[in-house]
Amino acid sequence: MEWTLLTKEDYVTTNWSGGTTTQLAIAPERAVYADRDFLWRFSSAGVELEHSDFTPLPDYNRLIATLKGGLDMKVGEGERFSLVPYQVYSFDGGVPVESWGQCTDFNLMLRKGQCEGALQALTLAAGAALSWTAPVSAPQSFQNRTLAIYCGEGEVNLPEDGKTVKAGQFLLCRQAEDKPIRLESAQGAQLMMAVIYTR
Repeated sequence: MEWTLLTKEDYVTTNWSGGTTTQLAIAPERAVYADRDFLWRFSSAGVELEHSDFTPLPDYNRLIATLKGGLDMKVGEGERFSLVPYQVYSFDGGVPVESWGQCTDFNLMLRKGQCEGALQALTLAAGAALSWTAPVSAPQSFQNRTLAIYCGEGEVNLPEDGKTVKAGQFLLCRQAEDKPIRLESAQGAQLMMAVIYTR
């Protein structure tokens, strides 16, 4: 598989009402987040305010996890709840969301009706190795497959693909094969793994 390694030099950082957000990758590649016509988007936001409101994105489903710090959320009329680091939560981007707490988060946005996907936290202990398989299978109508790996801590190797990803780096395969990924880590790693299916 053809993986692209993205680092801080490739990311795009902008301001939002609660702090800053860093775009890691977007599809199509030349899409502009502000135009709200993208297919999917990975980002990591620094939440600097103790209380903030999420930007409404009614055309998208969202998946979020925190990488550092704690975050309380209230989605729509639901009860306030807490997210611990690397716990994934999914919600409708069109529903009002309030948050409390300062943190660094990780986001995946998926355009409704045009793509589906999953986000999964994965911990590798020092010296560990495993074969990772996407947690959800491709829907019948979405046959194209994108895989992504974000390293929040440590370092991980993909020996079969000759790739290494370190803390703060992002690996992306836009035309991925449907097969397990071999992961090895000498020092241990905390990862966010993602799969996206499109037509």
